[in-house]
Amino acid sequence: MKESINEIDKQLLTEVSNLENIEKGAYNIRKNGKGIERKVTEHVNIMAKTDKPGINIYVKENTKFDLIHIPVIITESGIHDLVYNDFYIGKNANVYIVAGCGIHNDHHEDSQHNGVHRFFLEEGAKVKYIEKHYGEGKGKGKRVMNPITEVYLKSGSSMEMQSSQIKGVDSTIRETKGELDANTNFVVSEKIMTHGKQIAKTIFDVKLKGENASTHVTSRSVAIDYSEQFFISKIYGDNKCFAHSECDAMIKDNARVTATPEIIANHVEANLIHEAAIGKIAGEQLIKLMTLGLSEKQAEEEIINGFLR
Repeated sequence: MKESINEIDKQLLTEVSNLENIEKGAYNIRKNGKGIERKVTEHVNIMAKTDKPGINIYVKENTKFDLIHIPVIITESGIHDLVYNDFYIGKNANVYIVAGCGIHNDHHEDSQHNGVHRFFLEEGAKVKYIEKHYGEGKGKGKRVMNPITEVYLKSGSSMEMQSSQIKGVDSTIRETKGELDANTNFVVSEKIMTHGKQIAKTIFDVKLKGENASTHVTSRSVAIDYSEQFFISKIYGDNKCFAHSECDAMIKDNARVTATPEIIANHVEANLIHEAAIGKIAGEQLIKLMTLGLSEKQAEEEIINGFLR
């Protein structure tokens, strides 16, 4: 890494993008609204957009197991960053992509990052996509993140998306959209924890257009203090297809969680399932852990960490 990466930057990059692995593949690091470091490889090219802020990432066909990191970090108060990143994944490629945003705000103005990521997978392509959001800092300025992910899967392709927001984000609206052709699979799992007066809203909108398209959406969340969470899942079955959506949430104190499922079958062989469960931390779990010598607070933390693991 160049000298432009200071200790706060390294901490944020460690939280959202696994700092030790960044240099093992292609990467682009964005800081305070500007790209500061980039590396391309034989199979992965990264180019700046010419019409708006952001980058285009091109993965050659038949590329196998390459790493791509595209972290964003914000260390200045008052930054409002908007970026558009498009991923073009070649036929039969198989890659691992790590994104995410870390905000350090020690002052009183709000800092915000809005990211629009679009994935275009050619036939037979596979992507594992990891997205982490993290906030820290002693200032009263809010840390706001609003990611939008759009996924377009051509025949025989698949994508696994893992997103997590475990600490320090005051407000977020997370939108994930998908359009799936025949014999495709889109797996999404998210983990969210809110506390204080934080607000988190998640929206899934997946269209199963092709025959034998499938999706599995899983949300696990914990809301404590006075925080609020909203989970909205919309799945459209336009062909012979399968979908399973589930929302599991724990609440504590005066927190509030709302889950709104919406499944629309537009084909007689569309098989769509939704499950939702919201409840407080079970008392018997607390008692069991406290008998092992943990305090009530330690027992609660152990239960929450296990639930989000």
